[in-house]
Amino acid sequence: MEREGLNASKTFKFLSKYAIYIVLLILFLAMSIMSSGFLTAGNIINILRQNSFVGMAAIGMTFVVITGGIDLSVGAVMAFAGMAAAKYCVADGSLQLPLALAVLLGLAVAALAGLANGLLVTKGKVAPFIATLGMQTILRGAALLLNSGRPFIGLSSQFANLGQGYILGIPIPVVAFIVVIAAGVLLLHFLRFGRRVYAIGGNEAAARASGIMTDWIKIWVYVLASFFSGISGIILSARVQSASPISANGYELDAVAAVVIGGTSLAGGIGNVAGTIVGVLILGIITNGLDLLNVSAYLQQIIKGAIILIAALLDRKAAK
Repeated sequence: MEREGLNASKTFKFLSKYAIYIVLLILFLAMSIMSSGFLTAGNIINILRQNSFVGMAAIGMTFVVITGGIDLSVGAVMAFAGMAAAKYCVADGSLQLPLALAVLLGLAVAALAGLANGLLVTKGKVAPFIATLGMQTILRGAALLLNSGRPFIGLSSQFANLGQGYILGIPIPVVAFIVVIAAGVLLLHFLRFGRRVYAIGGNEAAARASGIMTDWIKIWVYVLASFFSGISGIILSARVQSASPISANGYELDAVAAVVIGGTSLAGGIGNVAGTIVGVLILGIITNGLDLLNVSAYLQQIIKGAIILIAALLDRKAAK
């Protein structure tokens, strides 16, 4: 009896640890069976490309959530960074800059938005939800002001190549996602910075007492989240050949959903990059599969919302 109980306990722990990977596999197999168009090289590449934009934002969000915070401004950061870069890449515009400088400008404004978030949370003692919600509104307004509410169109072929080109046969958005993943893994799992991020999320007071400069770590976490979102926003604008002030609307919710589905605790201190990637893929496969099955986009929103709520409920149970 004791051996059976021990085996059952081991099985339960195994299933708990690898549940999201099992769910991903089941979804992949189910969609392959239900739709003949799902399991094709073109569609798999399409899934990766379409979800790379949310994926880059979600990697940054992982750091924020592990510290016990949240960033609701990432979608607005994507839109504003994309517009800031595209403003100087209009093909027949008088304000053209070299592509590298335009991209650096977009990334700089994204990082500054993250810095503002971090300062509001740490020095201003504003709750992350409120601070980043306010920043979201500011950046959306700033994006509207940047071109009087109109999108930047007619972008240069060089800029468009950032979203439509390939490197060694791999779409550039997917390459950028892989680079962001590598950076996230390095920072979170192999460097001292990552250990301090976990320490703050686990017990901020204890981390501060042990000599960790908690405010600076949290500031850098928000800068990192906005920087990754800036990369995503610029490439997204290049992909659709238009930088719009309403671009990436709702992406912050998709990023949070992917992070929570991937096992990162909203209470902080628990999470990893691999889980977030799986969360992104789960959402991506569901959306892609439902599209192939001609399920209404309105119903898809309901399904996605239900998934977020279920993930949040599971997170609450796991925290008890």
